[in-house]
Amino acid sequence: MVTPKVAVNIVTFNSACDIAACLESLRLQTFQDVDIHVFDNASSDETLRIIEPFDVKYLMRSPVNTGFCKAHNGLARRFSSEYILFLNPDTVLSPSFIEQLVRKLDSHPEAASASGKLLRMDGKTIDSTGIIMLREQRHLDRGADLTDIGQFENFEEIFGPSGAAAMYRRKALEDVAIDGGQYFDEDFFAYREDADLAWRCRLLGWTSIYVPTAVGRHRRRVTPERRRKLPKEINYHSVKNRFLLRINNITGELYRRDLWQITRRDIAVVGYVCLREWTSLGGLFYVIRNLPRLLRKRKSIQARRQADPLSWFQNSADYPHHPSDPRLK
Repeated sequence: MVTPKVAVNIVTFNSACDIAACLESLRLQTFQDVDIHVFDNASSDETLRIIEPFDVKYLMRSPVNTGFCKAHNGLARRFSSEYILFLNPDTVLSPSFIEQLVRKLDSHPEAASASGKLLRMDGKTIDSTGIIMLREQRHLDRGADLTDIGQFENFEEIFGPSGAAAMYRRKALEDVAIDGGQYFDEDFFAYREDADLAWRCRLLGWTSIYVPTAVGRHRRRVTPERRRKLPKEINYHSVKNRFLLRINNITGELYRRDLWQITRRDIAVVGYVCLREWTSLGGLFYVIRNLPRLLRKRKSIQARRQADPLSWFQNSADYPHHPSDPRLK
């Protein structure tokens, strides 16, 4: 069996309205040393029927929704490749997207991952140019909601890529894997897992790069301003994973430096859940109930730490494009 340079791995869940455009954009890629793998998380719509005509190397149908993290881990472990592009089904890539990322990763062996410039479906509004980390322990998509006027046109180092279209070096994934080969932490199930993986790579000495010439479009559905309209399961995982992210990765020095900002934000989150979003209380209980196991996992991550990326955590005031209202991003 010939091992491709790139495995494009897509996890679908009721993705009928998006998957055809995503797969068509992959068919048009200038870089052809690619295998496409799809893991369907028990879709009840026409997703599987729509996938059938496309050149998908492997299609896995799960009888239950196993979550984003477990599904992607399974695909990544099953198929060998030098690079893996974790791709959301609601993403459409420009023809040179994969080629541009591969070229830059080939010339920057210190980089675990690469991000392109993701726009919203209107082709004008920025969706993500990489992850931004704030000192209060929020993570945002750099440039999100701004009109693209060329302000992010420089190749540069970033904290990590958005999980909507993130290319990772397999060597880095193997280096940072936890709990018997998990690349994405399966305690997360879905949401914030991209920030967790990016932070873990940083702790273990890897970098990440932004390639503005690799352009894609993403139909983002989960945003802070839509919180009250989102399914309760999404908000549950959002609350839970905020604390899992910190348990895994925060260092003592970083916590001491930003204690006030972090505590103030924690009070806002817990207060909101207790007063207005009772359906997310289970997320807090999950953390408490599993804390001994979570702390053992943290210990194994921190024991391998080679760096403490303090400088990557920004003051909210220094990043003018973050939402200012008290939402639970």
